[in-house]
Amino acid sequence: MAETQHLPVLVEEIVQLLGEIRGTAVDSTIGFGGHSAAILEAFPKARLIGLDQDGSALELAGKRLEKFGTRVELVHSNFANLKRELSKRSISDVAAIIADLGVSSMQMDSETRGFSFRYDAQLDMRMDESADIETAADILADRSETEIADLIYLYGEERFSRRIARRIVEARESGRPVETTKQLADLVLSSVPGRKKDAIHPATRTFQALRIAVNGELEILDDFLRDAVDVLKADGVLAVITFHSLEDRIVKNAFQRFAGKCVCPPKIPKCVCGAKKIAEIITKKPVVPSGEEMERNPRSRSAKLRAVKKIE
Repeated sequence: MAETQHLPVLVEEIVQLLGEIRGTAVDSTIGFGGHSAAILEAFPKARLIGLDQDGSALELAGKRLEKFGTRVELVHSNFANLKRELSKRSISDVAAIIADLGVSSMQMDSETRGFSFRYDAQLDMRMDESADIETAADILADRSETEIADLIYLYGEERFSRRIARRIVEARESGRPVETTKQLADLVLSSVPGRKKDAIHPATRTFQALRIAVNGELEILDDFLRDAVDVLKADGVLAVITFHSLEDRIVKNAFQRFAGKCVCPPKIPKCVCGAKKIAEIITKKPVVPSGEEMERNPRSRSAKLRAVKKIE
């Protein structure tokens, strides 16, 4: 696969936000190591721990970062295990943590893993192929029509979720369970009214919803953010790149809580969100890619970067 397909997003912006790193940095979603390489080159006194749940990505990152020798340690683990992995290594004060929450290009471009409807493949969608969890096909085979509809609506923000779920269950009951990417994409296409020219493919939101459900992406994100700020040392920076509104909303609300701003609904008489000032927001508005970057790397167009700095 060509290197141009692995372009990391907002690299210069992340390095600039991190300031000067002396000590340990954590790339909690190392992918192909693009952000990590930039950090190690920019901060020669930094040591980096790189986590990823995708073993194939770790192999590629290892090759890319080999030149940095013992300054790098790669760990096959989900970022939900951040505290546990750092504790194993007796690391308590971290200078910087980054997370790129986008699906890697290798996953999207895989002809066999089921993340994209560009290829006809089994509906797998597990980011960790070794994980003993439900695949997307398992979810469509086992869940009720209501559960499937709610999942597609909640995680995909798809307004035709009920119609899509009905077609999925009808196909299943007629002996044609939806098990491949082409089956699902065709079914969604037939369920959604005609789209405008140049609009995203109608199946995009449904595929996103299933991927999020399979990997539990949103359920673990808030806990990860809290753990990440907790292990940072004073003046340490947490920087997170999101690619859709659901993730960005979670990150934005978490960062506001860390800055001491209550994010409870206005009608609640007493704060229950746990807001406490432990950090300051250093991106008043999310940082987005430049026009030049979006032209060079179209997959960056929906990226948003937010960052906080821990205070004493």
